[in-house]
Amino acid sequence: MPLLAATPVEKMTGPYTRRWWALLVLCLSLLIVVMANTSLIVAAPAMTADLGLSSSDLQWVIDGYTVPYAALMLVLGSIGDKYSRRGALITGLVIFAGGSVMGSLVDETALVIAARAIMGVGAAVVMPATLSLLVAVFPKGERARAITAWTATSGLAIAVGPLVAGWLLEDHAWGSTFLVNVPIAVAAVVGALLLVPPSKAAGVGRIDYVGGLLSIVSVGSLVYASIEGPHFGWGAGPVAAAVVAGVGLVAFVAWELRHPHPMLNVRRFLLRPFSGSMLAVLFFFFGTYGAIYYATQFLQFVLGYGALETGVRLLPLAGAVFVGAAVTGKLTPKLGVRAMVGSGMVIGTVGVFLLVLIEKDSTYADFLAPMLLLGLAIGLSVSPATDTIMGSFPESELGVGGGANDTALELGGSLGIAVLGSLLGTAYRDELAGLVGDRLPAAALDTAQDSVGGGLAVAERLATNPAAGPRQAEALADAVNQAFAHGVATTSLVGGIIMAAGALIVIAVLPGRRSTRQGAAEKPAEARDAEYSDSAR
Repeated sequence: MPLLAATPVEKMTGPYTRRWWALLVLCLSLLIVVMANTSLIVAAPAMTADLGLSSSDLQWVIDGYTVPYAALMLVLGSIGDKYSRRGALITGLVIFAGGSVMGSLVDETALVIAARAIMGVGAAVVMPATLSLLVAVFPKGERARAITAWTATSGLAIAVGPLVAGWLLEDHAWGSTFLVNVPIAVAAVVGALLLVPPSKAAGVGRIDYVGGLLSIVSVGSLVYASIEGPHFGWGAGPVAAAVVAGVGLVAFVAWELRHPHPMLNVRRFLLRPFSGSMLAVLFFFFGTYGAIYYATQFLQFVLGYGALETGVRLLPLAGAVFVGAAVTGKLTPKLGVRAMVGSGMVIGTVGVFLLVLIEKDSTYADFLAPMLLLGLAIGLSVSPATDTIMGSFPESELGVGGGANDTALELGGSLGIAVLGSLLGTAYRDELAGLVGDRLPAAALDTAQDSVGGGLAVAERLATNPAAGPRQAEALADAVNQAFAHGVATTSLVGGIIMAAGALIVIAVLPGRRSTRQGAAEKPAEARDAEYSDSAR
């Protein structure tokens, strides 16, 4: 039978024979979506210098991708379920590639943000499609192994993004970090046409577009408020967005409870395995993304590593992800989801707490253990949590399940970078003001307090100023490094406490193996949804 005429997955009498090749395509698609965020970490200094980005501009270059990415996944996953999951994957890759081409060509801040937003829309189509196709293609007995590979790819992308971006920036402008996505996306599209079978849900009625719109408003407003408020102050815009997010969430829940065919059956949160796993993904990526974000800045600005050198030094994190994924694949069937997710969150919490020890004289060796622990934690806990989330949805809602999982992931990461990044900036500014005092002109102090990069740039200018001289420049650079190290330590303490609280909550919510085995979570998802519908009537 020709590949392009493959039988839809839901109508196959046996497992799809090329499912492991299809998984390779899905992982390749996932790789570039995650790399689009991590590669920007090392490309940011070059973009800032070339475009003259302010702190606010840089934040929106980063988060122009995040807002549509987080807000649209649920509704786009539902559309993929109804019409075509493979079609959604291909469409998302094309949109993502188009945004990447635009980003590589433009040289104005607003246009770069627009390009990132287009890429975010593409990513919002791709991410839930990868998970829904994975679950549709693989039989239940192999699904955990496939999701483990999917998780390991996410961890690999965290390290590969900065590595590839650093390598490109050695000889090319920052636009090359956008353009590298294009050939990978093209390869993934060709692979999807040849190796990924068509798949869509059978018997799906009309899409709940009202619920979809409410989810977009709620999540989009929440992400916007979490970005703008902590970083730039709780003015009218962020406060209004937070209110809209709260009202939208209440309206979404009320609508979904009354709708006969809701986009997301919110009663599913009554299932402890599902709600516990969603909380685990949210809390986990809050802590890990935030920690990786500011640890990478320390490597670049304080330790002075270049983009490529920084990428190389993140590789142990990727290796630890693979180790954790291999371990969880063997131990989860024996110990259960709560044991693996809980232990992963505890290990990740220890990794964040170790960063409390960072000082201005710290070296890369001081970051190695935290990075290894964070990578191991990702490998141990994300795969069983994701498998549990996807197993809570019937076949007709796999795209929605992927959207729910990925929304929790992206929302946690966005909140982590925004909230912990804001705490870092506040601690840095206050400490620098105390160290420098009135020894700098007001304008120079404002620039130095804006960011660690700005502080070191002021020190470089002082070194060439005959009235100041190298000694004052060296003293300022030392103060900047000390203030930033203080900020990392303070922020890690807060992040570790939040992670620890999250771990305790998740362990309390997730049922043990016996409860899971005997409870309603082991019923087929379709049967559980029928019970929900009956109770609603």
